[in-house]
Amino acid sequence: MQRYAVFGSPIGHSQSPRIHAAFAKQCGIAMNYDAIEAGHADFAAKLAASGVRGANVTLPLKEDAFALCMGNASTRAQRAGAANTLIRDGDSWRGDNTDGSGLVRDLTERHGLDLRERRVLLLGAGGAARGVAPALLDAGIHSLYVANRTLARAEALADALGEPGRVHPRSLDDLARLGEFDLLINATSATRGGSLPTLPMALAGRRSAAVDLSYGEAAVPFLAWARAAGCTQALDGLGMLVEQAAESFLLWHGLRPETEAVYAELRARNDGLVTAD
Repeated sequence: MQRYAVFGSPIGHSQSPRIHAAFAKQCGIAMNYDAIEAGHADFAAKLAASGVRGANVTLPLKEDAFALCMGNASTRAQRAGAANTLIRDGDSWRGDNTDGSGLVRDLTERHGLDLRERRVLLLGAGGAARGVAPALLDAGIHSLYVANRTLARAEALADALGEPGRVHPRSLDDLARLGEFDLLINATSATRGGSLPTLPMALAGRRSAAVDLSYGEAAVPFLAWARAAGCTQALDGLGMLVEQAAESFLLWHGLRPETEAVYAELRARNDGLVTAD
């Protein structure tokens, strides 16, 4: 029986075990997939002791995971400076980042968004933001504004992306002067505590779409703001979660599972707390 797990904190809410159990059943693979609580101080030790063949990594450990596999990381993980997927490679780990491809697939194929030439605001500059930023640029967006409470972290992400003509670091204090965006993405962890940075309504227009990379209760404050601001679509991160999981499953097993039925089941289980459209 192959063993896999997701590491993070908090982790009790994670839908990843349910998703990977459905994928394994669909593909006829015998595997266990657990959720393991871990923080910065004990992540490496718990990963080593777990005996897993592969792992997903969520908040707040994606940059920690990248540090563990820095010499054996995919181009996607290197560009992001963060890893959300680990694959055992002998006595060490190979790292990848499937967040960006999962987000783009969800937005374009499930929700019909055309990302080409779009003006995008990315709130946050941590591991979640780092994971999706390169894929957004590759999808053909016009420009990416990275707004973070600490400007230095936004500048560090912009430097890592290496496209100064398209990527613009900003402080949250600058938001009132940035104008309207076609796509607004919340990649901060602030809403997990029920709070949301002050966001001017002028950031969104009638054709704007908004996405929170979280799902469930954590996504409620930002999506409520998006609807009040008049966004045409207000999406949570459940679809992205399923799509990035499918990409991780492919890396581990060489098979890409079908995602739509799994997404539909999770959407129904979400009890209408956060609607997808």
